[in-house]
Amino acid sequence: MHNHVTITYCTQCRWMLRADWMGQELLTTFEEELDELSLRPGTGGVFEVEANGQLVWSRKENGRFPEITELKQVVRDVIAPDKGLGHADRKEK
Repeated sequence: MHNHVTITYCTQCRWMLRADWMGQELLTTFEEELDELSLRPGTGGVFEVEANGQLVWSRKENGRFPEITELKQVVRDVIAPDKGLGHADRKEK
């Protein structure tokens, strides 16, 4: 399977560095699982992350940017559900 993540960020808001940093974190964490990561410029305050075409984070819907640990968790749930994230993993209930 070809795993890919796309981060769409607002150029008007100057969020490219944030998108780039989050992309680097995802590439490092999922170096074995991730085949492609794309940064897609947008406008209108957009900041969205898709994993394999599935929207996993929307700044508009969530009302905020993701913490990096929660972003890794939602991406992991789509591309590598069995992968442990060590200390960054969500606690079992």
